[in-house]
Amino acid sequence: MGLTKVEAEVANPLDPARHTAVGFLVDSGAVYSVIPRAELEGLGIEPTGERTFFLANGQPVRRRVGEARITFEGQTATCVVLFGEEGDSTLLGVTTLENLGLIFDPLRQKIMPLPMLIAGIRKLFAD
Repeated sequence: MGLTKVEAEVANPLDPARHTAVGFLVDSGAVYSVIPRAELEGLGIEPTGERTFFLANGQPVRRRVGEARITFEGQTATCVVLFGEEGDSTLLGVTTLENLGLIFDPLRQKIMPLPMLIAGIRKLFAD
């Protein structure tokens, strides 16, 4: 398997005029996207909290989290992102892809539209 790299626009959700292009490695095993702290701070994005995550070797690490507006392939969504620290890869994670209505096909190494279904909720509550 190869690595899939993409470029997306990252913006401050409170001031979308502050934006920049960021190169990402698509990681279907990453829950959240990771963007270098300096990039996020440069856009005026501030952390909203901090969480513990685990590296592949099981080691826990703390990372600040915040929200960024991400645009990719014509779709835009505000997503929870991690403030990447030195040594962290810049990753496009699963929740960002899902928020954008996309999914990563690891066999084809391609990002594709996420099939979405809407259940007949009205019918369930009609009676």
